[in-house]
Amino acid sequence: MGWFRPKTLFGRTLATIALVSIGFQLFLLAVFLYYLLLPLGQRSAGDLAQLMLNRAQAWQTQGTLKGAPPRSLAGEQGLVIGDATAAYPVSDSWLPYRYFLERALEERVQHPVSLLSSIDREGNEWFWADLEVDGEKVRIGFPRERIGVHPPAAILLSLLVGVQVMLITAVLLVRRLTAPLERLSRAVRRLGSGDWPEPVPEEGPEELAQLARSFNRMTVQVRELLANRTTLLAGISHDLRTPLTQIRLALAMLPGEGGDPELMAGIQRDLNRIDALLQQFLELSRGLDQGQRRPVAVDQLIGELVEQFRRRGIALEWSPGCDRVLQVHPLSLQRIVTNLVENAVRYGGESGTAIRTGIDAGDPVVEVLDRGPGIPPEQREAVFRPFHRLEDSRSRNTGGSGLGLAVVKQLCQANGWSVRLASRPGGGTRVVLKLG
Repeated sequence: MGWFRPKTLFGRTLATIALVSIGFQLFLLAVFLYYLLLPLGQRSAGDLAQLMLNRAQAWQTQGTLKGAPPRSLAGEQGLVIGDATAAYPVSDSWLPYRYFLERALEERVQHPVSLLSSIDREGNEWFWADLEVDGEKVRIGFPRERIGVHPPAAILLSLLVGVQVMLITAVLLVRRLTAPLERLSRAVRRLGSGDWPEPVPEEGPEELAQLARSFNRMTVQVRELLANRTTLLAGISHDLRTPLTQIRLALAMLPGEGGDPELMAGIQRDLNRIDALLQQFLELSRGLDQGQRRPVAVDQLIGELVEQFRRRGIALEWSPGCDRVLQVHPLSLQRIVTNLVENAVRYGGESGTAIRTGIDAGDPVVEVLDRGPGIPPEQREAVFRPFHRLEDSRSRNTGGSGLGLAVVKQLCQANGWSVRLASRPGGGTRVVLKLG
């Protein structure tokens, strides 16, 4: 059964119930055949064999009727005396009753008996037995309809009806049990992608209803926790900007040279670093609030971003290759690409930094490439965590806050996009953003 292994809970439960039910049905059918139908068939075959022998002996004693046409000699119980000189083939019927009758006749006449078969003008099948009575052969037969049983049809019909009833019952039962779990599974997937699902109906068996209630409570708690985190993060970042502004103003108003130039430059760099960190905090706190979706030409939007970077003095290689118009949140796509490009320039330098668009498996793709030290394969998922840094390529000397890629990952999950890191041929990192 290795070739038949359903993956879903519904499929596995249904397959288990179906296989067990079919096996049990076959067992009941075997018991019914062995302990009821076979004894009845053997008893009936024995009675018919004795009747055939009695009619053959009675015919042998009616010497005055010998030579009469067979059709005028129809006896009782549907038995007919036939022409013993006619050449009939041995019956090849698979009917169990045929074997029972042959065995019963052999027990009574003490010699092997093989039933013969023929087809009359109406297309009806007949069975014949040649019996020796007082040294003479008497052929006696009966029509196939006399037996009146059709075991293959009966077995097939009972199996088909039984299997259909069992499958319908199993489908209804399993669907009733698995439907709440499927709804819960869909809600979990939506929650994992950054979306907030509707409350799961708290219905079904008590265990499943309790599970749905627990999930709904957990969803509310997680939502409240994230809302509190966002509020706290945004509040702290906003409040810290006021004293930073005052410090900048105080430095600018210092008399004369304002102190050691190197010291002042260092303080200014630290202030810029803190300000950049607070900006990243604000981006992370804003989270998924990106406004309404609208049609956006991918190449046009990316081209505008490239021009903005070039006006800032950042040289980018730009290779457009996607003519698609997508229904997206423009601000989300702009923030993602901006963070990726700034990350590439920060750690790889401007030389060799490139951005290009294209189509991959029918979906638009945006790639950002740099010539930095690269990211080890085992670290490519970890770098999307907030504040995660690599020992060499992501040191504090670069000025990174550790939140840029975390914001990228969060926005991708919210929009149903994917982002992955790979090695760039010739050295560096290749970031692939798939918009689909």
